Amino acid sequence: MKAIAIIPGHPESAGVIDMPEPPATDGSILLRTKLIGVCGTDVEIARDGYGSPPPGEERLVLGHESLGEVLEAPAGSGFSPGDLLAGVVRRPDPVPCGACAVDEWDMCRNGRFVERGIKDRHGYGSERFRLDPRFAIRLDPQLGDLGVLVEPTSVVAKAWEHSERIGGRAWFEPKVALITGAGPIGLLATLLARQRGLETHVVDRNTSGPKPKLVNDLGAHYHSVPITDIGVNPDIVIECTGVGELAIQAAQQTSPGAVVALTGISHSDRAVETYPDEMNRALVLGNKVVFGTVNAARRHYEQAADALLKADRHWLGRLITRRLPPQDWPDALTKRPDDIKIVIEMAR
Repeated sequence: MKAIAIIPGHPESAGVIDMPEPPATDGSILLRTKLIGVCGTDVEIARDGYGSPPPGEERLVLGHESLGEVLEAPAGSGFSPGDLLAGVVRRPDPVPCGACAVDEWDMCRNGRFVERGIKDRHGYGSERFRLDPRFAIRLDPQLGDLGVLVEPTSVVAKAWEHSERIGGRAWFEPKVALITGAGPIGLLATLLARQRGLETHVVDRNTSGPKPKLVNDLGAHYHSVPITDIGVNPDIVIECTGVGELAIQAAQQTSPGAVVALTGISHSDRAVETYPDEMNRALVLGNKVVFGTVNAARRHYEQAADALLKADRHWLGRLITRRLPPQDWPDALTKRPDDIKIVIEMAR
């Protein structure tokens, strides 16, 4: 069968390869791959060498954002042919650590987890793949192709859940949210903010293209000016750019008792002028919390699927701005100005 693969750190190696049928050890559910989403992590794998193929192999099959249709499922599994599923990305470590032992593999303590399409395990980017029922997320058929958005939505579902749980350490009634960045993660974070009824502000550098309208159509406010100029003091910040300077500005701009979730990772080594004592004072005197979050547990995928089902389908469909056949997937590594989410149609 065909699969999209690359040698990490060598973008020129991106292409389609032949590989065997998915092994039974991957799980008892066999699926036909419908769509694979491409995100910044895939670009980092290609260009920066982030991630790693399975031990002993040179190439990594990509595709951690998945949508598949069940072809075969064992009796008693709870799944049937025709079901739409998304696959969980991370698998718990073999020890397991305390977190993995209670299915909180997103919080793994020893780093021995594997991640499909990212770390030591092939992804879902092949014509067919297998899933263990434990890592299979059933999707409402009404979602259709929009189910490919479940994995990125799971990341922000976790960010929102943890923000609210941290805020709940004391009296906490958030009214205003700030989202930094209007890429796929930022837009999905905005969607979840609006579903919570929060006054929501989004900061992004784009002044044209689809992003401002997508934000405004959710009833949120779009800003292309510095955080310090938007005139609000948010209770919750979801930082989606990975730009450290923005994270610092956001933390200083927040209301007392605020929570700042960092979901992005910066790969820049540029130097910026900052004042750590001023940052420390703002956090301490304001009882503020800044935390980092990555990946997601099963419940976050389920929260994501529920959130997408409640959302306007037309709005969600506008997030998918390009569809490519497998043979053209390397084109997804270069974003166009109006790109938001690029998907690979594996059945084409």
